[in-house]
Parts: sequence; structure tokens; C-alpha cells
Amino acid sequence: MKIKPLGERVLVKRIEEDEQVRGGIIIPDSAKEKSQEAEVVALGTGKKDDVPFFVKVGDKVLLPQYGGTPVKVEGVEFILIDEDSILGVIA
Repeated sequence: MKIKPLGERVLVKRIEEDEQVRGGIIIPDSAKEKSQEAEVVALGTGKKDDVPFFVKVGDKVLLPQYGGTPVKVEGVEFILIDEDSILGVIA
């Protein structure tokens, strides 16, 4: 991975949903909502006071609809987000 998040940030990659066609109508990408599910790709350098991260690499998490900073590396889109902004871990 060429990106190493700093501080309490987590690098995640959205999990793309399968395209669904309803009633023969294909919804264009610009009208689709982005998936709120993502996979943790990398963790930051750490929190203050040596508090460990709650999430770990490989966890599937829920993101807020509008949050984080989109980053594109070699054509792949990632999101840098504070760990505190992650809504939950999918079991």
C-alpha cells in the first residue's frame, strides 16, 4: 500500500454493490447512492495516549453517507476517515 494514514485515520475501500435492474430500468451511476459498507485497508500511526484502534485491517465497517476524504491511487478510490467517524463494524 502506498498510503499510510497518520494519527487516528483509517484508510477504507468501499464495497461495491451489485447493479440491480428493476422493471427493466437501469439506473445510471450518477443517480445511485454510494455504498455505506467498506473494508479497512490500513490503519494510521496511532492514537494519543497509546489507545489501540478498535478496528483492524480486513474489518467490514459502516460509513456515514457523507464523510471522509476520497483519495484515488492508481485508479482505485479509497476514503481516509477518522476512526471516530466509523459508525460500526459488520459482524
